[in-house]
Amino acid sequence: MELADFDTSTSLVALFLTRAGQLGDKPFLWAKHDGVWAAISWAEAAQRVCLIAENLRALGIATGDRVMLVSENRPEWCLADLAIMAAGAVTVPAYTTNTERDHLHVLENSGARAAIVSSVRLAKPLLPAVLRSGHVSEIISIEPLKAMQTESITFHRWDDLLTGDADAATKAVRARVAGFKRTDLACIIYTSGTGGSPRGVMQHHGAILRNGDGAARIIVEDFGWGDEIFLSFLPLSHAYEHSGGQFLPIGLGAQIYYAEGLEKLASTIAEVRPTIMVVVPRLFEVLRARILKQIEGQGRIAGFLLERALSFGERRASGRRRLIDGVLDMLLEATIRPKIRARFGGRIKALVSGGAPLNPDVGLFFQSIGLTLLQGYGQTEAGPVVSCNRPAAGIAMDTVGPPLRGVTIKIAEDGEILIAGEMVMQGYWRSEAATARAIHDGWLHSGDIGHIDARGRIVITDRKKDMIVSDKGDNVSPQRLESMLTLQEEIAQAMVVGDRRPYVVALIVPDAEWTQGWALANRVKFNVAALQTLPAFRSAVRAAIDRVNRDASSIEKIRQFAFADEPFSIDNEEMTPSMKIRRHRLKERYGARLDELYKG
Repeated sequence: MELADFDTSTSLVALFLTRAGQLGDKPFLWAKHDGVWAAISWAEAAQRVCLIAENLRALGIATGDRVMLVSENRPEWCLADLAIMAAGAVTVPAYTTNTERDHLHVLENSGARAAIVSSVRLAKPLLPAVLRSGHVSEIISIEPLKAMQTESITFHRWDDLLTGDADAATKAVRARVAGFKRTDLACIIYTSGTGGSPRGVMQHHGAILRNGDGAARIIVEDFGWGDEIFLSFLPLSHAYEHSGGQFLPIGLGAQIYYAEGLEKLASTIAEVRPTIMVVVPRLFEVLRARILKQIEGQGRIAGFLLERALSFGERRASGRRRLIDGVLDMLLEATIRPKIRARFGGRIKALVSGGAPLNPDVGLFFQSIGLTLLQGYGQTEAGPVVSCNRPAAGIAMDTVGPPLRGVTIKIAEDGEILIAGEMVMQGYWRSEAATARAIHDGWLHSGDIGHIDARGRIVITDRKKDMIVSDKGDNVSPQRLESMLTLQEEIAQAMVVGDRRPYVVALIVPDAEWTQGWALANRVKFNVAALQTLPAFRSAVRAAIDRVNRDASSIEKIRQFAFADEPFSIDNEEMTPSMKIRRHRLKERYGARLDELYKG
């Protein structure tokens, strides 16, 4: 296997077929059935992809047609995605959290001709949208689904797509794939919509291949290329997991295990023992809080060692190492670090954080306890990975590392990060105006503010559109303050506002575990709504905010706060599937409450 295959492959399907030919009967896709892990080999996967592709063609799916894919992470997701592309069609991934309204928007905007859905649960919001849209003529269900035969829609079973002459199907697919070009459209990925309706990002084969090449080179050059194992649990309908959790491992000839769910993630990690994990910052924040609590419960010695590890990590990051630090490093390697690594399976090469900004203190925590954490930066419109920290460039948690190979960066006069390269999208589907606003003279305008440091690493300041500008013209980064707030044990989630206002205020969701503990310690009935009216409870949360204010400048200090009625979540549409807050939704719901904080 060679990294050059990313460069020489004319399509994602061609890269996959190359790896399948090289790896044959070796395991590729793993899933649990009745509590036991079972694998599909590379050769089996290639045969199934070709059969599905040819059966899709037999159903009337033609070159360029869009096929919607609605499924949780599982082997069939990968097979369906590759088969759609192998048929010459275009994959349209959809989030499993989509409502009927969300599905209708994607269906009508994409004009999808067919839909593949995994289960009855996911079909419930999809089918009414399909009937309303009038575009879809074929529905394929991975699990048994009660047919709702209509004059315009035909239902098919997944197993029906696995029938036929495998050799003939393989020959037909190879002939078709030989004519593919890197510029051909591979998928339309709908952005998760932090500020409005999702738009369809047109990603071509070359964009994802270029992205995979850049990411693979970090792994190969900085960590070594071995028998890589990826654990897939972020939504495959998101560009981050689609490129980093599916096509990157395909290019590396890696095995992919599909997690059963977030609630079983810790035990799954211990079982699978992955070498690479693609993760979002929110998960790191949760894991950090759990590790801190566990170590605190292990007594004074464990707490002392953790303090030493964090102090050592801070000095190492700032280049202020002492002579005794070498001895301390060996002590930590012999005591606390192996136990923590064991919780992650014991052979993790790197944890890669992306999808949202990572608080530098969280990154430093994991580096200090012996886990290599690489923060990346990107967006769906850029493949999606633009840059990533890497040991060879010096890992600095207040940066997102240097650009990947093939990525060109420049900083506009107003500080906006501009991106160019093969991985830049072809535009927004059926939206020439939005495309023209995003891409000028070949440069993608990221909407992010930042600069490049002396070592060529990108430093992100904030989202251009999210930046708070006070009534005096001062700029405040809301994401920085929000990440500082959520590191306090009292606060689970936060949103700060203050645009064209005299000062900054915050919307707070208290941490559920801390709240329960506070109620118990103060002998108060555990009722969240009632607790939030108690002066003593508000004072406790206020103390947490004041700790953040001590490290904030005068223009950043949070003067007032209000409580949210419930946690921000995907279900209530106040968070995106990649765990970023939807500011416009929160402002719509809590605008009047936040306005009250500026009165009096």
